[in-house]
Amino acid sequence: MKVLITGGAGFIGGHLAIYLRSRGFDVVVVDNLEKAPMVKAVREAEIPLIIGDLRSNVELPRVDAIVHAAAYIDVAESFEKPYEYIVNNVAATSKIAKIAFENNSYLVYISSAAVYGNPVYLPIDEDHPRSPLSPYGLSKHLSEQVTEFYGRLGLKSSVVRLFNVYGSCQSMEYAGVITRFINRVKRGEPPIIFGDGEQTRDFIHVKDVAAFIEAIITRGETGVFNVGTGKATTINLLAELVIKLAGLNLKPVHGPPRRGDIEHSVANVSKALSIGWKPRISLEEGLYELLREPSCRNGLG
Repeated sequence: MKVLITGGAGFIGGHLAIYLRSRGFDVVVVDNLEKAPMVKAVREAEIPLIIGDLRSNVELPRVDAIVHAAAYIDVAESFEKPYEYIVNNVAATSKIAKIAFENNSYLVYISSAAVYGNPVYLPIDEDHPRSPLSPYGLSKHLSEQVTEFYGRLGLKSSVVRLFNVYGSCQSMEYAGVITRFINRVKRGEPPIIFGDGEQTRDFIHVKDVAAFIEAIITRGETGVFNVGTGKATTINLLAELVIKLAGLNLKPVHGPPRRGDIEHSVANVSKALSIGWKPRISLEEGLYELLREPSCRNGLG
């Protein structure tokens, strides 16, 4: 099966490209290299790379499936540049959805739990109301609607709502709390917690995300899927775990809450589990691996 990954030199797209290649898929990626922490790794894996911007004319090959991972992804930046986030993310999705529809390609749209906003109930299932709190979340919500629109015309597609993804070579723009904590602790500095630290998140390793996407592509699944672990972890507990695994005597520092951050988030993943997938990398295992590996080796070389 031939698969095109947009944003395929980014954090999620790059890990996915390398994983699918290792599993026997014929993979090609497109990326403008604006923010591409995995580009060296993609090149070393000898995965064909099209350097191009989806906002302009770029020639893409006909493929069996497209995974659309390209997007601006910084929540804080989205408040400063709402126009750029809406135009870039939604317009690119519109273009890719149209191409997939016209070429009869299966489309996987990489969305985010940010579409939900503050939860009305927990755990959050796929039918939960969508009320994003940031322009980034709004851009994902609108892009989902674009995907749904083409679905009504006959496009075969899945929407994957990722919760808090972490792993190696996470770009600073995408960097979640785990990457920030790890980077500080590696320098012998205490983690900085925004707010009281009792907010909860559902942390999922990027390799488990890649395995899920392989599963839905292989099965041709359609619909919306939450991808997380189904386990809530407080930020305070996360900080304690990182410090403990690093073997350091540090105490976290608290700062003011950040705009656009939700209080609690944990996924109902029963739908994802129903297709035979399950997350395999525990939080402790994933943190241990990150603490002991050198800084991202994959850079922009």
